Amino acid sequence: MSIRNTLFAAAFGIASLTAAHAEGLRPIEAKSINLGGISGVAYYTVERDGFRVVATLAQGETGTPFRVVSLLTPGQRLLLSTPQPAGVIEISREGDSVLVRKPNTASN
Repeated sequence: MSIRNTLFAAAFGIASLTAAHAEGLRPIEAKSINLGGISGVAYYTVERDGFRVVATLAQGETGTPFRVVSLLTPGQRLLLSTPQPAGVIEISREGDSVLVRKPNTASN
């Protein structure tokens, strides 16, 4: 293997490790989300005007739960964030799919 091919393979491997990983979600399927000290679940339902995303979160085991509700049309996204380094989750609608991912914070 040439040095050029080795460098290309190494660069591709590093890029793969740092890329944001998106997970698809199905209607009514709950997805656990973790924003550092705040965690909970998110799900969506198909409504006439769009996909209604519901996230219920709380701080630790004893924190007061709170709910975030958003109606997403194709191409829209919802960011949930806290000041902690691990505290960003993006829920986006791409066509008829809803994706949950931790965005690459270096590009935001």
